[in-house]
Amino acid sequence: MAKSSGLGANIYVGGYDLSGDVGAVNTIRGGNTPLTVTGINKSAIERIGGLRDGGIDYMSYFNDASLQEHVALSPLPRTDQIVTYCHGTTLGNPAACMVGKQINYDGTRAADGSLTLAIQAQSNGYGLEWGRQLTAGKRTDTTATNGASIDTSASLSFGGQAYLQSFAVTGTSFTATIEDSANDSAWTAVAGFAFTGATGITTQRIALANTATIRRYIRVVTTGTFTAAVFNVVVIKNEIAVVF
Repeated sequence: MAKSSGLGANIYVGGYDLSGDVGAVNTIRGGNTPLTVTGINKSAIERIGGLRDGGIDYMSYFNDASLQEHVALSPLPRTDQIVTYCHGTTLGNPAACMVGKQINYDGTRAADGSLTLAIQAQSNGYGLEWGRQLTAGKRTDTTATNGASIDTSASLSFGGQAYLQSFAVTGTSFTATIEDSANDSAWTAVAGFAFTGATGITTQRIALANTATIRRYIRVVTTGTFTAAVFNVVVIKNEIAVVF
């Protein structure tokens, strides 16, 4: 990709597509919290990497229609949510994902009559993870499907993580599985890279060991008993061994 704007972005929270309600994503932050370990014999501060952290803060317009932002956000759940920010909705585009807690749901009724809500999501356990979209934004499968592949340039042996946002299922359930290939022709399921069967609105994060090999080409395939499955998958292919 080259330089681009933020036009056409999507944001998914806890299995809800809030892209049409969210007016701004104010902050996408991640990294580690540095620890200061400066010796008395040093003339400058020394730091080492500390705990991973992350957060996504955004602003939403009030919408209490079915499956929209008020239904998704107003309960202020105490449990973890998965938040996915998609930079555009093209297969292979970047996406930022995190498991985290929704901290607030703060409304502002401005003098002009507008009603907006400020929401903060703070990571829990894994920090913020940037990956690539294995579906072009939301994908709808009406039968078991082999998705289109993305080219990650090379095989790597540092494992990976993947995120699923399941928006709707008509039928019993569907299972999304990530496959890899050395030549974009012969495909094999990556051991441990299959999500649990989804029956409706749900989210999942799965992870491989940091020594697992993922080959150059990857895609997501669906199986199950369904007539419609609407979902999003993002994959992170680690370039170094990652410890959580």
